[in-house]
Amino acid sequence: MSAKPLPLAAFAVATLLPAALLGLGATLGGLWLGAALFWMCALSLLLDQLLPLVEADAPEGAEFPAADPLLAGLALSALALLVLATHAATSGSLTLPQKAALLIATGLWLGQIAHPAAHELIHRSDRRLFRLGVLVYSALLIGHHASSHRLVHHRHVATAQDPATARRGEGFWRFLLRAGWQGFRQGLRAESARPHRLHPYLAYLGLAALALGVAAAVGGAAGVAVWTALALHAQMQIHLSDYVQHYGLTRSVAADGHPEPVGPAHSWNTAHWFSSALLLNAPRHSDHHAHPQRPYPALRLPPDAPRLPWPLPLAALIALVPPLWRRLMRPHLSRIRPPQ
Repeated sequence: MSAKPLPLAAFAVATLLPAALLGLGATLGGLWLGAALFWMCALSLLLDQLLPLVEADAPEGAEFPAADPLLAGLALSALALLVLATHAATSGSLTLPQKAALLIATGLWLGQIAHPAAHELIHRSDRRLFRLGVLVYSALLIGHHASSHRLVHHRHVATAQDPATARRGEGFWRFLLRAGWQGFRQGLRAESARPHRLHPYLAYLGLAALALGVAAAVGGAAGVAVWTALALHAQMQIHLSDYVQHYGLTRSVAADGHPEPVGPAHSWNTAHWFSSALLLNAPRHSDHHAHPQRPYPALRLPPDAPRLPWPLPLAALIALVPPLWRRLMRPHLSRIRPPQ
């Protein structure tokens, strides 16, 4: 069976259908919640094993006029799901196990689908799309990611100056503490060095306060706690994605002290069919760093780019257990970056 690039319809089905299931689950409970939880927890792991890898690239220069409208739809869905899940979790319409299922599945959707959508939006030159991406990240209480990702991570990736690049042997939980604080601080420093009529960090804080105000209006103090828990769940997955996609990869330093240009060798990639659709081709990470504004359906898979031995969601799950992650990744990383 010859490999083919993913059609845009595959991205739409993989990302929008679980949002619909979550919306039905938040209002009706029952099997809708079970279906949403299965989609976000198990379906990707199952289908990535059963379906062939997608190795083909879209033709160079191919256009996808519906790609950005899908991103906008996902961003609006994220905002709606935050409100729906907060209301359902703080009302008496669902049982306690149903509320737990809703929060777990919604948090996974926000971290695995809303985050890639917002990530694409903050790389768009259209200011309306960019601001929509900022709004999603601010609603997830991590608005500064719009600054730290573009101004710090893309500039310093695979160097010691990038807080989002995990060092060889660094466990995820230690990385999480370092990346969370340093990403905020370095993003603030980068934005403060640029001219602004309104400092972006003030906008991020204002939008976060507005989001928590909505949470309070929906569910009172419990609503604020639920919204914050969903945001922290999503934030952990954002950092987990950075951790897995750059773990241990470094740029060599030239004689003049400058690192080599960013290339395919500085990101881990995968080519599994379903998780690629679910994550909006985020597993084709090397090409994103080479072409940040390239539409996600057109991202390519360089033949010399490092490949993770597992689909990205499974790799993220393994990374939650640092000793296991280090042991399993050691031979794969050593083939690319032999220990010094």
